[in-house]
Amino acid sequence: MVDGRWWCEACRRRVSVTAGTIFHGTRTPLTVWFAAAWHMTAGKNGVSAATLHRLLGFGSYQTAWAMLHRYRTAMVRPGRDRLVGDVEVDETLIGGVKPGRRGRGALGKVLVAVAVEQQVKGFGRCRLAVISNASAAALGRFTADHIEPGSVLITDGWSAYPTVAASGGYGHRPTNVSGSGQAAHLPLPGVHRVASLVKRWLLGTHQGSVEADHVQAYLDEFTFRFNRRGARHRGLLFRRLLEQAVDVGPVTYRSLVVNPSPKRTRPAPPPKRRVAPPTLDITVPARPWRSPHP
Repeated sequence: MVDGRWWCEACRRRVSVTAGTIFHGTRTPLTVWFAAAWHMTAGKNGVSAATLHRLLGFGSYQTAWAMLHRYRTAMVRPGRDRLVGDVEVDETLIGGVKPGRRGRGALGKVLVAVAVEQQVKGFGRCRLAVISNASAAALGRFTADHIEPGSVLITDGWSAYPTVAASGGYGHRPTNVSGSGQAAHLPLPGVHRVASLVKRWLLGTHQGSVEADHVQAYLDEFTFRFNRRGARHRGLLFRRLLEQAVDVGPVTYRSLVVNPSPKRTRPAPPPKRRVAPPTLDITVPARPWRSPHP
């Protein structure tokens, strides 16, 4: 068509090629979207919304922020393969330094489960997810979603892991870190390496300004980039992101905002006939010269 839209034979309507994707209804040119995707994937550490705002000259910071978050929703491919083999599993806390209790029950921080495949040389893929607590039920849901049954869980001595392994059909190889006298990163090098990298990335690229309700989106971006760190060309990440972006449905700005403000209600329209307030209700003086002639 002249305006770039297509004709649907089924419903006899004209539709855009971006309909049903994260680009649905956008007023931003696709070339700008592609430039944002390139900045997001070409750099080793990605790009923050503040930096993208400056690079592409957006009219507002919110435009850059929403664009990056829409791309993050496309970084998790539905039905992706689960981790297999020997898999390290542990938890870590993400958040600023605050006074109070330490460890798994710390307040004001986000608890994140980490799983990393062990390989003969180096590490394989990783998975990260925000969990409500470190109970066997929460860790069991994480392992069921991200680790293939029959794999071997390599964990510390936390009491929940034997239950997780038995109920999920996993092998289990625990290490009592506190009793062994070893540093925690020696028996579990993969999860500690990944946890350190993601914290450094959040503090570096994003200056630590990540709200707790948005942590999962940033973890998905880190996982997308980490699992493709061996790609020979950065353009492959760019291509993969755009391929997955067209498979994701439209994402509204209100669905991305943690606490969206209520919609503005329009004031009631004025009555058809304006009524003067009482202060202006005065008696009209008699003007006989305006009276009609007999």
